[in-house]
Amino acid sequence: MSAAPVKEGDRQVARRTGTSTTQRLARSAALHPWRTVVAWGLVLVASVVVIATLIGSAFTSDGSLTTNPDSARAEKVIAQSFAQGDRIDEAVIVHSDRLTADTPRFRAFVADVLTSIEETGATEVVRDPYAPDQMAVSEDGQAVVLTMVLAHGAEAGIAEVLERVASADSDVDFDVTITGSHTLDHDFTELSESDLTNGELKFGLPAAMIVLVLVFGALVAAFIPMSIAIISIIVTVALSSILGQFTSLSFFIVNMITAMGLALGIDYSLFVLSRYREERQAGRDKIDAILTTGGTSGKAVLFSGSSFVVALLGLLLVPDTILRSLALGAIIVGLVTMAAALTLLPALLSLLGDRVNALRLPIVGRDHPAESPFWTRAVGGVVRRPGVALTLGVLVLLAAAYPVLGLRTGTAGVESLPDSSFARSGAIALERSFPGVATTDPAQVVVTGDVTSDTVTAAIERLEASVADDRDFGPPQRQVSEDGQVALVSIPLVGGPDHDQARRGLERLRSDLVPAAFDDTGTTVLVGGTTAQNVDYSDVINEWLPIVLAFVLGLSFVLLTLVFRSLVLSATAVVLNLLSVGAAYGLLVLVFQHGVGADLLGLQQVERVEAWVPIFLFSVLFALSMDYHVFLLSRIRERYAHTGNTEEAIVHGIAATGRIITGAALIIVVVFAGFAAGQLVMFQQMGFGVGVALLVDATLIRMVVVPAAMTLLGRWNWYLPGWLGWMPELHVEGDPAPAPPTSADVQPPVPALV
Repeated sequence: MSAAPVKEGDRQVARRTGTSTTQRLARSAALHPWRTVVAWGLVLVASVVVIATLIGSAFTSDGSLTTNPDSARAEKVIAQSFAQGDRIDEAVIVHSDRLTADTPRFRAFVADVLTSIEETGATEVVRDPYAPDQMAVSEDGQAVVLTMVLAHGAEAGIAEVLERVASADSDVDFDVTITGSHTLDHDFTELSESDLTNGELKFGLPAAMIVLVLVFGALVAAFIPMSIAIISIIVTVALSSILGQFTSLSFFIVNMITAMGLALGIDYSLFVLSRYREERQAGRDKIDAILTTGGTSGKAVLFSGSSFVVALLGLLLVPDTILRSLALGAIIVGLVTMAAALTLLPALLSLLGDRVNALRLPIVGRDHPAESPFWTRAVGGVVRRPGVALTLGVLVLLAAAYPVLGLRTGTAGVESLPDSSFARSGAIALERSFPGVATTDPAQVVVTGDVTSDTVTAAIERLEASVADDRDFGPPQRQVSEDGQVALVSIPLVGGPDHDQARRGLERLRSDLVPAAFDDTGTTVLVGGTTAQNVDYSDVINEWLPIVLAFVLGLSFVLLTLVFRSLVLSATAVVLNLLSVGAAYGLLVLVFQHGVGADLLGLQQVERVEAWVPIFLFSVLFALSMDYHVFLLSRIRERYAHTGNTEEAIVHGIAATGRIITGAALIIVVVFAGFAAGQLVMFQQMGFGVGVALLVDATLIRMVVVPAAMTLLGRWNWYLPGWLGWMPELHVEGDPAPAPPTSADVQPPVPALV
């Protein structure tokens, strides 16, 4: 059948139905499709205008903890008490295999490099390595190091400094490299933008489109979910650009919006569109099919979207501006996508009618039965032997989760970057020519008080003596502020800022050496520096992880209980989702910390998992897996409401949704696989974690563990204590069918065990 105008008969059918909000929205959109499409078109145009006008000033690359840890307080005291020239931001290493540092050619080249960097205007101080107070020449005489301080507010100028260094490196007689905090930030920003762009646009988007075509077998049907996703992304970026004028939002929010917009836009459209096609195959008229879809899959979209938002609310609790930005972006795109799926999508279906199946492809384009034969056979086997299936499934999940006991979190440092990056190549050159001595990331012990007094001076000397000849530390350097109220003792730490030995040295400073030296001096002592910042960040995230887990699990349990009116279903859903997340954590540790299969997959083996990855993965994976769980359970509940037979309802629900859920999960897997193929280990961990968790969730959890557990529970699946009988009947299984009911249509009530 082709698209046709809405007939009066269709209007009459629509008027006598539509009891729920989602069905009323579907009815309004189906009867007034052009009005709905034009409204969304105006919103889209306005969003493009807002983005073009405001996006440049909406987002920032800065991120910070709002808890003001010791490292942040130390950094603030240093900035207020010491001149910029007292610190080291970046180090430029000039090395030659053919010349020594005392030759005129070498000296002239270094002078040219120094002048070239000063001409950028981005620096306040560039120190001459040949100055009497510097003499920064390597022991072998073949390298010098120029240390510098960036001008206040000119951190963005590091890009021009890097250009000058790259230009100088073109001289065949010299190797010129640079490393330091701002160089590292620049490299991370450049690589993260490249990884995210390649992962989402160059790999994820085309791969998602291919999977959509394979799932639907028709180009038009595949194009609709992608259109819903793109519209939702654009509108959400516009809304975020407006919010960014009033609060600080990380530029990573755009990438989160894109990833989650693709995931949710495609997911919700898949379920709505597949249900519409199923209703049309069952012989319903176009408007009837849209109304039934609105009352069933549309309602499931509303509830699953609500569970998605609830799961992401936990990230808003974490005192980290970047994670809060990511959560805000995901929540907004979730709400916008729900609105589009419940209004715009029914309007498009009303306009297209059966043209939604146009441009069918050979083989994959044939009509599929409502219940997949493959899933019917697979789940039938599980239902016949639920005890064995549940035991094996849980054992596999627990085995996958076991390595999580060795999880160590931290922050990726310069060693995780490609050797070709500025900061990495500079760090290699610095360590080669100035081993264990030169560093731009020392521990910074900040002493506040009367630091010129004999008591405090003696305490500082005790600290310096305690780290002398210690293998965890380099030679300390002391500075005193002009007013004599602040002393800064810079103590080099061995290894990179997040290396185990550097962390051990910092811990010894904070817990043993500093307290032993400064007890009873009446001073305030803070330990800062890059390693301290990394440790403080990890500590804050680890402290909030159990709080977020408890918050999300609790809210999700309450929401599911309201939706399904069952304590058992809610508890089972929470436990199963925890199992899938735990398996993802375990495999993450196995691959990245222990290196199992890392080379085969093209991933890096590192000492630690990024501190933000576990809490981010938990929220995102729990949100998406709850999304699928609500769709699945709503379909099982719908059949159970008709038949009262739990086993039949389980087989039907999984057979009817298995292909779609697997396709939806596969789309997200290929989107995040693009991240896993990137150069930054943090995005490799994020992409791998999301991908493997959703594969486990869509296959082992949904295909084996869920049907086995529900079969064993039987009627207990629907248990609700009598004292909770006051809860509203949300009818997640769907609204009544549009056709007038007859005696044959009367359905047995869903029993509640009291």
